[in-house]
Amino acid sequence: MSEKRQQQGRSGGPMRGPGGGNMMMAGRKAKDFKGTLRRLLGYLKPRRNQLIAVFVAAILSTLFSIAGPKIMGHAITEIFTGAYGKLTGVPGAAIHFDVLGKILLLLGGLYVFSSVFTYLQQFIMSGVSQKTVYDLREDVNHKLEKLPLKYFDGHPVGDTLSRVTNDIDTIGSTLQQSITQFITSIITLVGILVMMLTISPWLTLIALVSLPLSIFVIRPLIKRSQKYFKKQQKTLGQLNGHIEEMYTGHQVVKVFGHEKKAIEEFVEVNEELYDAGRRAQFISGIIQPMMSLIGNLGYVLICIVGGILVTQRSISIGDIQAFITYTRQFSQPIMQTANIANIIQSTVAAAERVFELLDEEEEIPEVIHATLKEAKGEVAFEHVDFGYDDQLLIEDMNIHVHPGQTVAIVGPTGAGKTTLINLLMRFYELNGGAIKVDGIDTREMSRTDLRTTFGMVLQDTWLFNGTIKENIAYGKKGATEEEIIEAATAARADHFIRTLPDGYDTILNESVSNISQGQKQLITIARAVLADPSIMILDEATSSVDTRTELLIQQAMNRLMEGRTSFVIAHRLSTIRDANLILVMDEGRVIEQGTHDELLEADGFYADLYNSQFSSRPAV
Repeated sequence: MSEKRQQQGRSGGPMRGPGGGNMMMAGRKAKDFKGTLRRLLGYLKPRRNQLIAVFVAAILSTLFSIAGPKIMGHAITEIFTGAYGKLTGVPGAAIHFDVLGKILLLLGGLYVFSSVFTYLQQFIMSGVSQKTVYDLREDVNHKLEKLPLKYFDGHPVGDTLSRVTNDIDTIGSTLQQSITQFITSIITLVGILVMMLTISPWLTLIALVSLPLSIFVIRPLIKRSQKYFKKQQKTLGQLNGHIEEMYTGHQVVKVFGHEKKAIEEFVEVNEELYDAGRRAQFISGIIQPMMSLIGNLGYVLICIVGGILVTQRSISIGDIQAFITYTRQFSQPIMQTANIANIIQSTVAAAERVFELLDEEEEIPEVIHATLKEAKGEVAFEHVDFGYDDQLLIEDMNIHVHPGQTVAIVGPTGAGKTTLINLLMRFYELNGGAIKVDGIDTREMSRTDLRTTFGMVLQDTWLFNGTIKENIAYGKKGATEEEIIEAATAARADHFIRTLPDGYDTILNESVSNISQGQKQLITIARAVLADPSIMILDEATSSVDTRTELLIQQAMNRLMEGRTSFVIAHRLSTIRDANLILVMDEGRVIEQGTHDELLEADGFYADLYNSQFSSRPAV
């Protein structure tokens, strides 16, 4: 059962989350919008001083910018008065260029200062946004370190990567661009309103009529677009997961002729992403044209009323020009705010996905009552119960392994062999009972102490992009070159490594496709030899090598396992004849145990399993 679940986790099969729903297809209700936004803003609290500086810079920048049209209006009035006086023959009428020059100089200074403070707010805000995103990434990274193995078994890798990269990048972009824009828009709105009131309260009233009308129009659009932005982010994670799985396992896809099915699944998810994105962008894209239409209607009405007031000499032509400019500027921050609302929908949807990851159930906190420094290797399973999804797989398991013994675990696929090892390493928590190492309950020691006691060689090799030397040295901190070569020699890997063009400095590519599967296995064995653990775990360690190499590895492992406790999971029963104890598992239970000869004499399940591998005819 455990093997089946792990294969599903690697292949992207139908995975189920905590609620039991299909994660790839079933939709989930969005969390509280306000609560998510409030939680996201909480990440800005440590930088409140910088935000205050941004706020002050935004106020000064906006005020200097807002004062411009009013001063420009004085210049236009000065020109119009002088020119009109000359045309009508008013005595002494003229354009006072000295006064006009001072006005223009003041105007230029205001715009320069406005630009300086705009630069300052952008500079400070860039630091705030990057530090905030840094904190968020750190929290996610720490969370990933605390998540149990069952989370990774039950969630597609691509979806998790999408939350860590795409969703956090979306948050970072919003913090960088939208917050300063939002602050500036609010200050501009208030400042322009004040300036408009000083020019003409009646014209201001006309301009303000468009505001509630705009809010009435865009509010339902924003509310409707939110669910599509949520679906867009969710579907993007599904698409990333599918692409990651298909390209990681592209050889398997080709071997089994599933290219067409993979493409169909891609097209299906891509269509969902297209549909969600199209709807979200279409609905949010309507907002700005609607705002422009309402703003233009108000603009036309102001021009008509303003022209009448000028003819009645109730207002100067410079002031009406300034008011028209303010009217245009007044609609701009409203449209910016609408666009920001659009961006916030996408950002909150991304933040929800990140916070869902941060809210995942963590590993049970460590309660350290004992320290395991140099383990002797005594292992005991006492009345152990364990199961997935509240369905027990292992019930009342009792095993006692003495120091230095080699324990072989055999049984059919799904019998619980790998599960037993995962429990021993405390990758999963028990439902009942206890596992003890040297008489100490594994739950009473730190996971680090427990896991450094073990060395593992798994059926699925894991090597990273780097040199062969670095990959072997991963098993021991500060390992010398002599120790690395000695470990490789013991694992029978030294010979093939030296035949490579760069020897131990050969760089393994990202997919580790420049060496064979058997050579990968030899390197992982060398890594375990270098670690020199107290207890060794071998999970089908020789399954990917030829018979001759298997014999050499077996000899090396026999020397390595001398004097230390070893757990060996094997399907090829010929490799475990010399084991001190063989545990035969079926359906999560140890149904037989003993030496090879004892189990053959018992003529039970093990004898049938063993004979089926050497029978001249297929086992029934």
